[in-house]
Amino acid sequence: MTTRLPRYLCLWLALTVCPHLWAAGGKASSPAPVELFPMPLDGYTPVAVDAGIVEVIKHRASEEPFNVFVTVIFALAVLHTFMTARIRHWSHVIEERHAVRLKKRIQETDNDGNDQPDGVSFWGQTLHFMGEIEAVFGIWAFVLFIAIGWNKGLDTAIHYIGEDVNFNEAIFVVIIMTLASTRPVLKLAERCLRFFAQIGKGTPVAWWLSILIIAPLMGSFITEPAAMTIAALLLASQFYALKPSNRLKYGTIGLLFVNISIGGTLTHFAAPPVLMVAGAWGWDMAYMMTHFGLKSALGILLATGTYLLIFKKELFALKAETPTRKRAEEPIPAWVTAVHLLFLAFTVGMAHHPALVVGGFLFFLAFAQATAHHQSKVELRMPMLVGFFLAGLVIHGGLQGWWIEPVLGSLGKVPLFVGATVLTAFNDNALITYLATLVPELTDELKLAVVKGAVAGGGLTVIANAPNPAGQSILQRHFEDGVSPVGLLLGSLIPTVIVGTVFLLL
Repeated sequence: MTTRLPRYLCLWLALTVCPHLWAAGGKASSPAPVELFPMPLDGYTPVAVDAGIVEVIKHRASEEPFNVFVTVIFALAVLHTFMTARIRHWSHVIEERHAVRLKKRIQETDNDGNDQPDGVSFWGQTLHFMGEIEAVFGIWAFVLFIAIGWNKGLDTAIHYIGEDVNFNEAIFVVIIMTLASTRPVLKLAERCLRFFAQIGKGTPVAWWLSILIIAPLMGSFITEPAAMTIAALLLASQFYALKPSNRLKYGTIGLLFVNISIGGTLTHFAAPPVLMVAGAWGWDMAYMMTHFGLKSALGILLATGTYLLIFKKELFALKAETPTRKRAEEPIPAWVTAVHLLFLAFTVGMAHHPALVVGGFLFFLAFAQATAHHQSKVELRMPMLVGFFLAGLVIHGGLQGWWIEPVLGSLGKVPLFVGATVLTAFNDNALITYLATLVPELTDELKLAVVKGAVAGGGLTVIANAPNPAGQSILQRHFEDGVSPVGLLLGSLIPTVIVGTVFLLL
């Protein structure tokens, strides 16, 4: 022990003292001032009042050329998301070739392989990681960090990601997704949705309608991430397990994403894009019910009804699997379920206070351990991947205001609605609405237009709405090579047009 202590002491000094000396340039002095980054939107030199969008963007790019570079990195990340299925396919090919070579090597050495190292292909595993859509924006965030550090200095890069970026939404989604996927909450949600499914005698189409209509509306009260988690898990067991056609698979996931995006707008606290503006614009529950409630519910009904007509033949042809005899599950006491709902309510209420959200989650983990005989395994891998995805997205998104803000601020009602819908496909819709709060003198009519457009387009891509990665993570195993971005876009296009038409006309 005495011989190892100096080594540990040296290691401790290397990990604690040396970085501080390095950051200070080897001097015991105060750190150098951090460069203001990104440039505030009101920090750009004003342009002529009649200047167009292109002129404004060119002017800002000339004042801060690094804007163009960070947007190119973001564009490459978006293109990467469209390549993930192909990259995963390449990883499978490489791993299969590696397995063949390993088997041949074992046969040539007349060895059973028991004393050989694990047959892991480095490049296959690397490509597999590159092909995980949840990892894409985190990978490119690392590239962005290096670029900022090289151009603006390491302290600026650390300050931007460590201090300026708000990770509250990512933390909230990780925890609410974990809570919503617990056995007591899922069983309660399943009983509620089963009640509506039994109206249609519990057939697959009845479950399909129940999940796609009721679960999104529930999202206005249990939050969209929780509703997405519950709806996706139930769709996986009640619908996707029946192996519908690929066309119906994409239609269903596209419809789910659109319905969840607009289903959370009945209240002012459940949908991320509404959360971003509710405080700044004074929108409360009464306002949301008046301006969004009926329209959102009607949009969900019309979009789901349209897909029911389009896929009517196949939906009614699906047959529920014959239930196998299972060992009777131990019933969950009502008080255990009630405690889970209290943890959900606490997390929703403290959504803007991450320290309290994380603290409450730690208490939940202790409670889950104490009641383990009533619980399923607490699943953290999927929520953590989704959180990593969202964290990477907000790192990139926080640097795109230089071009998004002038685009939003120069459009009329209909163009603004369409523009917000289209931009949402390439940015998280919460970012779009947040940037709208920075536009001066935005009328009430234009405020409604930008939020309606943002939520209407929330199903077009996996990055369009914060809960989408959660749904994709749960359902992607039912798609060959994962969910294709093009397939998702096509599957959500008709519901998006229907919902957008409802929002514009009513």
